[in-house]
Amino acid sequence: MTSRPGGRSARVREAVLAAVYAELIDRGYPGLTVEHVAERAGVHKTTVYRRWGTVDGLVADALDHTRETDWRAPDTGTVEGDLIAIAAEVADTFTDPGRRPVVVAVVTAALQSARALDAKRDFYAARHADAAAVVTRAVDRGELPAGTDPVELVRLACAPLYYRVFITGEPVDRSTAERSARAALAAARAGLLG
Repeated sequence: MTSRPGGRSARVREAVLAAVYAELIDRGYPGLTVEHVAERAGVHKTTVYRRWGTVDGLVADALDHTRETDWRAPDTGTVEGDLIAIAAEVADTFTDPGRRPVVVAVVTAALQSARALDAKRDFYAARHADAAAVVTRAVDRGELPAGTDPVELVRLACAPLYYRVFITGEPVDRSTAERSARAALAAARAGLLG
């Protein structure tokens, strides 16, 4: 389906995806239904079935929509500052009571749906590729060894935060983010990410 920016199709998509996020938070993936989403979005369920088909289609599009949002890698002038900014943004997401439940619900749903899992994988691949620009710049400036894997460094800087949120349930904050980014940077400077 093609949509005109700002047209009815775009408004319907925004309403439906907002309903998907809300339903995931309220009911979780097992309770997510096309009917509940349609009702919450204020559209007819046939509209939802026609465009998204299934609950998996809804969750996958919610992840795709997140990937479509404009995000730029930070440019603080140093790789340390950039990695800390990236990790701090992740920590800020998980300390924000408005954003945390949405991210947790979508990631949890992706564990229960192959199609959503693919969309989640695509989202993180795109985000890591964008964030890798900070590492590429650092290599060009001589701050990191040539051959440093940019995506792996970004992953390593953020992984402890996701571990705390999704595995141990421990809190994350900016201090945790800074420590995580600095540990990843130390590994890269030691040539362990080549």
